[in-house]
Amino acid sequence: MKTLDSQSTKGKGWPKTTETRAVTSFSDYIIYADESGDHGLSSIDSGYPIFVLLFALVKKDDYLEKVVPSFQRAKLDYFGHDQIVFHERDIRKQLSPFGFLRTDQVLRTRFLNRLNKVVAAAPVELFAAVIRKNALTARYRYPMNPYEIALLFCMEGVRQRLVNLGQSGRKVHVIFESRGKPEDNALELEFNRIIQNKRNWGYKQTDFKVMDWEARIVPKAVNCSGMQLADLAARPIGLSILRPAQPNRAFTILVPKIKALKCFP
Repeated sequence: MKTLDSQSTKGKGWPKTTETRAVTSFSDYIIYADESGDHGLSSIDSGYPIFVLLFALVKKDDYLEKVVPSFQRAKLDYFGHDQIVFHERDIRKQLSPFGFLRTDQVLRTRFLNRLNKVVAAAPVELFAAVIRKNALTARYRYPMNPYEIALLFCMEGVRQRLVNLGQSGRKVHVIFESRGKPEDNALELEFNRIIQNKRNWGYKQTDFKVMDWEARIVPKAVNCSGMQLADLAARPIGLSILRPAQPNRAFTILVPKIKALKCFP
């Protein structure tokens, strides 16, 4: 995957005693993953014939001190409580609890501007893969699952960035959205193949064992700011590839945060 930021930093290491390892060996960063579109190939949506997988990498201190408070404050300001999930599809389609977006133009503008500010201010780095499903089926007689392809690309990009950030040897958590038991089992299997270096393609041999990876799969309903941030970012990136001439304010906001973007094929 092409990496847009190649700056490297040197890690400082950590104590190796049994007593401290459980605390100090965790990565300073956490990854939240989400997707846009479906990964099926049997029936391709002509209006959105792509699959997007996005990784949002954030430093844990920044997440606790900046990302979570800004999301929570926006929820309290506009809904009076924080039991709201900022789901991109619900906001775009103006579904409950976002029905006010249909009826109050002034409030709609204020809310969307606020949401854009929250995303723009979030100190995250984005790694995305966009799979063009029509091109994939045209090129390959037996194409791989688009999710598996996208997962490898995102893992390659974020792995290199974490190495540059001095996180080698640390335990890294990747938080995924649950899509149902069969899909979750398939994701876990593919994730394990990748981190065990069993999914490298051709001459390219990426060593994922430089870090200790762990996937956590959680329901969409979990009120997690990191998951919601990834969800809000995935579709605008997909639209930037699918319809590059179409105005895309959300993507413009995301551009400075994108560290790697892979389109395939």
